[in-house]
Amino acid sequence: MNKYESVIIINPKVDEEAVKALIAKFTDLINSDGKLEKADELGKRKLAYEIDKNKEGYYVVFYFEANPNLIAELERNYRIVDTVIKFMTVKVDE
Repeated sequence: MNKYESVIIINPKVDEEAVKALIAKFTDLINSDGKLEKADELGKRKLAYEIDKNKEGYYVVFYFEANPNLIAELERNYRIVDTVIKFMTVKVDE
Protein backbone atom coordinates (compact mmCIF):
# COMPACT_ATOMS: atom_id res chain seq x y z
CA MET A 1 0.00 0.00 0.00
CA ASN A 2 1.17 3.51 -0.85
CA LYS A 3 0.67 6.77 1.03
CA TYR A 4 -1.43 9.48 -0.60
CA GLU A 5 -2.73 12.99 0.02
CA SER A 6 -5.97 14.05 -1.60
CA VAL A 7 -7.19 17.65 -1.59
CA ILE A 8 -10.75 18.53 -2.53
CA ILE A 9 -12.32 21.95 -2.84
CA ILE A 10 -16.04 22.03 -2.14
CA ASN A 11 -18.40 24.74 -3.37
CA PRO A 12 -18.60 27.39 -0.59
CA LYS A 13 -22.40 27.65 -0.93
CA VAL A 14 -22.86 24.11 0.43
CA ASP A 15 -24.12 24.02 4.02
CA GLU A 16 -22.09 22.51 6.85
CA GLU A 17 -24.19 19.33 7.13
CA ALA A 18 -23.66 18.53 3.44
CA VAL A 19 -19.90 19.08 3.83
CA LYS A 20 -19.83 16.64 6.76
CA ALA A 21 -21.82 14.12 4.70
CA LEU A 22 -19.35 14.43 1.79
CA ILE A 23 -16.38 13.94 4.10
CA ALA A 24 -18.05 10.88 5.63
CA LYS A 25 -18.78 9.47 2.15
CA PHE A 26 -15.18 9.86 0.97
CA THR A 27 -13.82 8.57 4.29
CA ASP A 28 -15.92 5.39 3.93
CA LEU A 29 -14.74 4.96 0.35
CA ILE A 30 -11.08 5.29 1.37
CA ASN A 31 -11.53 2.87 4.29
CA SER A 32 -13.16 0.30 2.00
CA ASP A 33 -9.80 -0.50 0.35
CA GLY A 34 -7.28 1.44 2.43
CA LYS A 35 -6.70 3.19 5.73
CA LEU A 36 -7.48 6.85 6.39
CA GLU A 37 -4.90 8.45 8.68
CA LYS A 38 -6.68 11.78 9.05
CA ALA A 39 -8.97 14.25 7.30
CA ASP A 40 -8.09 17.92 7.77
CA GLU A 41 -10.86 20.45 7.27
CA LEU A 42 -9.09 23.68 6.39
CA GLY A 43 -12.33 25.64 6.02
CA LYS A 44 -13.15 28.38 3.53
CA ARG A 45 -10.16 29.87 1.75
CA LYS A 46 -9.75 32.35 -1.07
CA LEU A 47 -9.03 30.66 -4.39
CA ALA A 48 -6.03 31.68 -6.53
CA TYR A 49 -8.40 32.05 -9.48
CA GLU A 50 -12.13 31.91 -10.01
CA ILE A 51 -13.63 28.42 -10.46
CA ASP A 52 -17.25 28.18 -11.66
CA LYS A 53 -17.79 31.84 -10.61
CA ASN A 54 -16.59 31.07 -7.04
CA LYS A 55 -13.87 33.17 -5.44
CA GLU A 56 -13.75 30.95 -2.32
CA GLY A 57 -13.80 27.23 -1.65
CA TYR A 58 -14.04 24.86 1.32
CA TYR A 59 -10.81 22.86 1.50
CA VAL A 60 -10.51 19.30 2.85
CA VAL A 61 -7.29 17.24 2.83
CA PHE A 62 -7.31 13.45 3.24
CA TYR A 63 -4.12 11.63 4.32
CA PHE A 64 -4.37 7.89 3.70
CA GLU A 65 -2.76 4.61 2.69
CA ALA A 66 -4.32 2.65 -0.14
CA ASN A 67 -3.78 0.39 -3.09
CA PRO A 68 -3.26 2.25 -6.40
CA ASN A 69 -6.54 0.96 -7.86
CA LEU A 70 -8.50 2.89 -5.20
CA ILE A 71 -7.28 6.24 -6.56
CA ALA A 72 -9.14 5.84 -9.86
CA GLU A 73 -12.36 4.98 -8.01
CA LEU A 74 -11.91 7.88 -5.56
CA GLU A 75 -11.32 10.41 -8.35
CA ARG A 76 -14.28 9.00 -10.29
CA ASN A 77 -16.46 9.73 -7.25
CA TYR A 78 -15.01 13.25 -6.96
CA ARG A 79 -16.05 13.91 -10.58
CA ILE A 80 -19.58 12.60 -10.02
CA VAL A 81 -20.29 14.86 -7.02
CA ASP A 82 -21.37 18.28 -8.33
CA THR A 83 -20.35 20.16 -5.18
CA VAL A 84 -16.66 19.18 -5.54
CA ILE A 85 -15.27 21.93 -7.78
CA LYS A 86 -11.59 20.83 -7.82
CA PHE A 87 -9.51 17.92 -6.54
CA MET A 88 -5.99 16.55 -6.64
CA THR A 89 -4.48 13.32 -5.36
CA VAL A 90 -0.72 12.85 -5.04
CA LYS A 91 1.46 9.96 -3.90
CA VAL A 92 3.64 10.88 -0.90
CA ASP A 93 7.24 9.72 -0.87
CA GLU A 94 8.42 8.56 2.51
